[in-house]
Amino acid sequence: MDSKHMNRLNQLFATKKNNLLSIYYTAGYPELNTTLDIAEALEKAGADFLEVGFPYSDPVADGPTIQNSSQQALDKGMTLNVLFDQLKDLRQRVSIPILLMGYINPIVQYGIERFCKQAAEVGVDGVIVPDLPMYEYETIYAKHFQDNNLSNIFLVTPQTSPDRIRKIDELSNSFIYLLSSSSITGGSLNVSDVIEAYYTRVKAMNLKNPTIIGFGISDNATFNKACQYANGAIVGSKFVKLLEEDNYLEKIPEFVKNIRP
Repeated sequence: MDSKHMNRLNQLFATKKNNLLSIYYTAGYPELNTTLDIAEALEKAGADFLEVGFPYSDPVADGPTIQNSSQQALDKGMTLNVLFDQLKDLRQRVSIPILLMGYINPIVQYGIERFCKQAAEVGVDGVIVPDLPMYEYETIYAKHFQDNNLSNIFLVTPQTSPDRIRKIDELSNSFIYLLSSSSITGGSLNVSDVIEAYYTRVKAMNLKNPTIIGFGISDNATFNKACQYANGAIVGSKFVKLLEEDNYLEKIPEFVKNIRP
């Protein structure tokens, strides 16, 4: 990939290899129109890249915290149309990489090609779609992602076979998302022998793409632990809980410092 085709994610991973911190939050939560305010505050606080979730009424892989934020955002009127409208000013306010994360159903309803074009237009760098089958991505959707310079991020769990991980590594062009378990989000990172063996196994595969650990990262200890095995980690449920508090925007710098001093 030459530099002309490097999106912000690729540039980030080319320059920074360790202790990368990503934060996830749901667009339209806790208020409909704070999507960019939160992004801006997180960038100022030092996050390396962000995952903005677009809500869906049947979020199969999400724990109660994120499900609840998703439902509230839907109730407030968040849709992909509203989100793309909010993101029109994204690149006037935020310079770090931004990923959109959500389920395939709303994307298909919106139109995959149109979704990818819109994402590129507003300056989105990548997409994470947990329920998009690899075969469908490769045979039907990859072209739309590539034409719009969007990275598609695949998820790996302890159950993913080595062959499949190699295939994911081939199809990926920014990072691979390691789930610490195949259960739902928001659990704590219980670094049991099983999980440790899994992280060690993936690390030993020497994949060409960086890996980022998600699910269960909630403080400096779990962040540091994840960074022993991967290039960085994602904080989700713990941050979404912060957004329930009063004056949450003012609390963001402290929150980020507690994860990565």
